[in-house]
Amino acid sequence: MHQIIWTPQALDDLQAIRDYIAHDAPRRADAFVSRLIDSTDVLQQRPLLGAVVPEVGRMEVRELIRGNYRIIYRVGEGCVIVLTVYHGARILDVGSLGEAD
Repeated sequence: MHQIIWTPQALDDLQAIRDYIAHDAPRRADAFVSRLIDSTDVLQQRPLLGAVVPEVGRMEVRELIRGNYRIIYRVGEGCVIVLTVYHGARILDVGSLGEAD
């Protein structure tokens, strides 16, 4: 079973998503972010489930699509490192993935 590790960047992304949604729907914001986090649980058993991130093109850098969001992660030995949570309408800044290199 793989351990799920959230980078500081990914945690900051979740907080920004929560804050944005909370402007209109505070209760919904917490629930939405919780669902994003919970959606990565499947990666403990199936780390290769997500698609390869096309902008990166490396087998170990993958993504889960949840609603409008891309949860981008890297598969390591015994772990899955969540690198960022990105809105799908935004252009992915590959340079911001730090640990993907």
